Order: sequence, then C-alpha cells, then structure tokens
Amino acid sequence: MATAMAAARTEYARWTYRLRVSSTMRAALEAKWARCRWIWNEAVAKSTAVHLRNKSSEERTTCGPAQLDKMLSQARAANTWLREGSSVPQQQLIRDFGKARARALKDVKVRLPQRQRSGMPRYKKKRKSEPSLNYTRRGFRLKGGRLYLAGGIAVTVVWSRTLPEPPSSVRVYRDSLGHWYCSFVVAVTAEALPSTGAVIGIDWGVRETATTTSDVHDLPHAQHGRKAAAKLAHYQRMMARRRTPRGKAQTRGYRKAQHQAAKLHKKVARQRQDTARKWAKCVVRDHDALAVEDFRPKFLAKSSMARKAADAAIGATKRALIEMGRKHGRTVLLVHPAHTTMDCAQCGARTKHALPLSERTYACTVCGAVSPRDKNSARVMLVRAGLNPAGADRARADGPPVHSRREPEISFLTDGSARKERSQLKPFFTWSR
Repeated sequence: MATAMAAARTEYARWTYRLRVSSTMRAALEAKWARCRWIWNEAVAKSTAVHLRNKSSEERTTCGPAQLDKMLSQARAANTWLREGSSVPQQQLIRDFGKARARALKDVKVRLPQRQRSGMPRYKKKRKSEPSLNYTRRGFRLKGGRLYLAGGIAVTVVWSRTLPEPPSSVRVYRDSLGHWYCSFVVAVTAEALPSTGAVIGIDWGVRETATTTSDVHDLPHAQHGRKAAAKLAHYQRMMARRRTPRGKAQTRGYRKAQHQAAKLHKKVARQRQDTARKWAKCVVRDHDALAVEDFRPKFLAKSSMARKAADAAIGATKRALIEMGRKHGRTVLLVHPAHTTMDCAQCGARTKHALPLSERTYACTVCGAVSPRDKNSARVMLVRAGLNPAGADRARADGPPVHSRREPEISFLTDGSARKERSQLKPFFTWSR
C-alpha cells in the first residue's frame, strides 16, 4: 500500500538542457536581461528609500508586491526602452524580488541570528551578474524541438532526454563559462522501485565521504579537487601575472586564464555531482529505508579541514541522496548528528567525553564492543531512526528528533511517538538531464 501511495504522489522537478544560441539571439537575450536588471535595481532603490523614510518619519509606508507592480507599470509607460521587451520576465523578476525581500524581513521579525538571516536584495552589477530570465506558461512554447520565448526569441534545445509532461515554466540562464541553459519545471510521478526489505545507516565524514552499515555501499573520498589543484594553481598564477591595475580593463590574456580556471572549477563540480548521483542511485535501489545523518558541513569551512571537506562535497552528496530517495519513493530519515560519535550502537551507552578526531576506533566501556568509529556512528543512525534490525519492537534510543523525507507530514519525537506537523520540504528538487 505504501508503494502504491508513493507511485501516486506527484512531485515537481527541474529538467535542465543545454541551449544552442546564435549571435543574434544571444544579443536579444542579453538585451532582455539588461531591462530586467534595471528593473531589479530600481526595486532595490525603492525598497531602500522606503526603509529610510520609515526610520525618519512616523508615517509608515510599504514596498510590497502591489507597490512593485505599480512601479513596473509606470516605468513601462514612461520608458520606450522597457516596452520593447516582453513583460513576462519583468513581472517574474518583480515577484522574485518580493519573495526575497519578504524572506529577509521575516528572518528579522523572528530575530534569527545575523549569520542565519537571509540578506536583503542587493544591486545587480553588469559585469558580476549572469543573465537569468523566468517565463511562465504564457511566455514560451515548444515547437519543432525549439524553444520560442516571448519577444521573438527562438533557440535550439539539445534534447538529451524527452520531457515526461508539458512544462509549466522555464528559466533561461547563462553560467560562468558563457553557456546557455534552459530549466523546465515539470510535474512528475515518483518512480517506485521494487521492495528489498533492507535498511541502511549513513554517516558522513572527511576521510571517507560516506560510511554505511553496508561495506559494499561505502563512498570513498574521490578527491576530484585535489587532482585538479595543480592545473588550477597554474591558471591562477597566470591571472595574477596578467592582472591590470584597478580601474582599467583586463587584458585578453587575463580573460583567457580566467575562463580556463572557471572551466576547471565547473569540471570538478560536475565530477562531484556525477559521483554523488551514481552512488545515491545504488544506495536507493538496494534499500527501502535510509537513516541519514543530518550533517551540515558549513562549520568545517572555518577549520583546518576546510579544503578536504569542500573536496568531499558532503552537502551535494546528501542533497543528491535525498532527491533520489524522493524520486523513487524511498523512506529517508534525517537523524540529528548530536552525540552520534559518543553513543554505542550495541548498548546505547555514551562516553563521558568527546572522542578526538585522531581516535578512529570506538571502544565501549560498558559492553566492551569495539568497532571502527564511523561504522559505529552509522549503526547509531539506524538505532535512532528505529530501523535497527536487531530490535524486536523497532524502538529507538533517546536522542534528538528524526525528520522524515518519505512522508513529509510526519516527524518523530524523542519518545518514539508521531505527530502531524507542517512540512518544511522545498517545493522543487532537481533532475538535470
């Protein structure tokens, strides 16, 4: 029954394709982005002016969606240059600005710490912001394998896969290498895989990217960044030698070296993404339920392991695992990482002090169990998630809450009971094709 419910549940996914853009269409897309960037900067200026006015006077004014839409209508009526471009991406940009501003104001209202708040929208500079145009269903169409955008723009799509359903929106953007892409939002149905009856616990690390309760599914550190470090240092030295004084245009040699460095960065990112997706598909295919450490590696950026942790790409691998589990209807339980290296997976006893990173073997002083440190942590994930095969009642030890990614409306409490709560899942996950 659970499998049937997973198969019937509909999700929204992004399907990304490469675009072949001619010089004429490239100029038209860049002109559209110039108009949208101008509107964004005007919205930022208006928002800043409203904030300063509210601080200096008792009369309160707002800068919500209604005021921003009115501003756009007035700007298009008074400016012929804006009217020459389609209104669809401009309206979508206003909506994106409103959402970003509302999110930042909400973080201020709930008094989140400064480091956790979403920043207010900032000005988009011409040479530091890449084009990104959003179109709703009325602003584009697909015909003869080509993408037609409002305003007379037609580009060729490299169809590596066929879209499962007609898309509801599309985002056309350019990356740091100058390549153009289109990202369609498509309603898809979860592709349920055959049940295996197996469960797995996953612990994240630096020496190995992922250590699991199954030796076959351990993910070793691929070291893609370390292998490309020599070439990257070479291009960065070229950039340093060819850099011109501030205020002067960079030379052709500098831009060439900059392009080579960006190309290498892109290659490493794609290698990490490919490794993560292949490993995630293997884990999801062989297991019905996954107990995953809800590890946030951001703090490692300020430690001595920053470079190695960034090369391990724990965040990207975890995201790929969650997306693959949702795609195939598997149960993914996120376990809080607190004290997972201090608890014993056999008896549940906790050490009196935190283990140093140099100590790679866990020895329990209560039951005498000895096992590799990361393997013990992976088994603790199963115990806390209530998936431990050794437990007859499938109850789990006391610990922080476990969040479910399989059924978004249910989360587990520390006493093992369940309660209904509002899902915090993001509305989209990405399938790049």
